[in-house]
Amino acid sequence: MLPAAPAIEGTTHVHSGKVRDLYRIDGGEHEGRLLMVASDRISAYDFVLDTTIPDKGEILTRMSLWWFDQLSGLVGNHVVSTDVPASVAGRAVICERLEMFPVECVARGYLTGSGLLDYHRDGEVCGIALPAGLQDGSRLPEPIFTPASKADLGDHDENVDYEAVVEAVGDDAAAELRMLTMEVYGKAHNLARERGIILADTKLEFGRRPDGTTILADEVLTPDSSRFWRTDEWQPGRTQASYDKQVVRDWLTGESGWDRFSGDAPPPMPDAVIERTRSRYVEAYEVLTGETF
Repeated sequence: MLPAAPAIEGTTHVHSGKVRDLYRIDGGEHEGRLLMVASDRISAYDFVLDTTIPDKGEILTRMSLWWFDQLSGLVGNHVVSTDVPASVAGRAVICERLEMFPVECVARGYLTGSGLLDYHRDGEVCGIALPAGLQDGSRLPEPIFTPASKADLGDHDENVDYEAVVEAVGDDAAAELRMLTMEVYGKAHNLARERGIILADTKLEFGRRPDGTTILADEVLTPDSSRFWRTDEWQPGRTQASYDKQVVRDWLTGESGWDRFSGDAPPPMPDAVIERTRSRYVEAYEVLTGETF
């Protein structure tokens, strides 16, 4: 269960996800637009943990803004302003209201996670046949578009094939979403590689403006929505060291004694795990952007 979203003067709370709280702005020059606030919450195995990660919301926001700038010549985004209320300064943006596409747009350049499970089952990921003999962490012959259905809070996103996207949004929109997803992945992968990081996969969300233009929304290319691996530590055939919440997952399924299939909520994290997780987020931000957090 999510904690109650804090009240913010001049806004009305409209929705909370695992990490972000969304508010409608009720007056002023941005009336009717949305205030998107990134919290310090962290989720794992479809549970939102009671323990938070200090500064995580600010890191995610700053990283998304940096990536939006890098991608500005490729695709527009929903950010209108970073001039936000003082109570959420640094962790929030004012953004456009969009008609969101009901699909998670995922690009994979490497095989791991749910894609690896699908591959072991039938040699395919989202209906795309892959060569035999691939391992956890293998680089794919070429990046692939592997969409997923959007799940409700607490449920799993389900991998789907391209035809399911066509059925959901139509031929033209599906083709555009696939094209934009692969272009964003290609540019981001090359930028990250220059900085010694492999972008294994990423999940993007797109929305449509009233004029029909498709743009990026939500967050982009953060450790919450992407798998980042150190280039010098990449070794197919094993779990890769990640700049994400793998520290939390490993602790939950190992030292904590928690059974992820029990239905019970995860236990609180110890300080050492919280600090290790925060350090990974900070390191990802600093290595990718070249900025000091």
